Parts: sequence; C-alpha cells; structure tokens
Amino acid sequence: MDQTLRDLGAAHAGSVGVLLEDGSEPGPAYFDVGSGSYVPSSTEWHAYDGRFGRPKAALLRGACACGWRGAAEYPLDWTVLDDQTPLYEADVDLAGPIADYQAHLTVVRDAAVPLPEPLTALLTALMENLETAAVKDPLVALKALADLRYLIAGVGADAALAVQVGRIPMKTVATALGTSEAAARRYLNSYRHT
Repeated sequence: MDQTLRDLGAAHAGSVGVLLEDGSEPGPAYFDVGSGSYVPSSTEWHAYDGRFGRPKAALLRGACACGWRGAAEYPLDWTVLDDQTPLYEADVDLAGPIADYQAHLTVVRDAAVPLPEPLTALLTALMENLETAAVKDPLVALKALADLRYLIAGVGADAALAVQVGRIPMKTVATALGTSEAAARRYLNSYRHT
C-alpha cells in the first residue's frame, strides 16, 4: 500500500493505553536482552507488568495515535494478577478500552466529509468490476488501474491546488479526511509534487 495512504490510516491507529499508579502515562518499556547497542522496547499495554524493572500499569484506557485518550479508566487488580507472570498471559478484560477507542473512531468518521451517494455507488461498482477483472482478465485490470492512477494524479493535483488557493486550513482538511494534520499535509503534497 502507498505510504501516504498508510499514513492517513495510521493517524488513528488504536491501542490499549496505560497509566501508572501516579496517574502518568509511561514512555516505552525496555527489555534488557544483554549487551549490544540495540535495546528493544514496547508500548503495548502488557509490557507494563513491573517485571525486570519495567513500569507497572495501574489503569488501562483507550488510546489513539492522534493523541486522544479515553476518559474512562479501567483498574488492573494486582491482588488477583500474578506479578511474576507476564501480563499478556493474564485474563485481563480489554473490552472497555477497546469500546472507548471504537467510540472515538465513530466520532472521527462522523466528522469526516461524507461522500455523495452517487459517488459511493460509482466507487463500489468500480471496485467490484476491478476485482472481477483481476481474476478473469488480469491484464485488463492492470490497464484499468494504470488509467485510474493517471486520472487520480490529475484530479488529486487539481483538488490539492483548490485547497491551497482556497486557503482551507489544514485542520479542516484533516477532519474532512478523518486523519491527522501531518498526514493530511503529506497527502496533499503527494498530489502537488507528482
């Protein structure tokens, strides 16, 4: 997948976030694997199990790459959890943080610019036709995709120029695309510099 499109989606990548006992959000947890210049790390919730000098999570919450953090906090009961066993092996209920993140995604999607129904229908039909061609006649599919890339580049350049000339704020562009300002800027620049 194109790096710019990957960036658009990654702007709202979700995770289960952690808070320590003092209410702070920890940095990456590091894993001592012996000598060497590379020290692996993780920000996955289960890395904060307090073992081997790593921080110990007190609360879980929904989190997103865009900076959003869920208001609801879900305590980890260390009186029940075995602090000698890796946290990923414990039976921890992640339904709350995941549901909160899903609600955040709904808000992001609802704020994005809706596509008109005729355009949605056209894109759906195009996808179905291309998928069929890819199986039945891959050369036709590849030719259609090449023509489509040419079309996309031209229309994308026109749209990016219209955003620039119209002085549409990057925050508005990001909200309309359902992504971060940095990803939206890279997306627009990908059309302006092709």
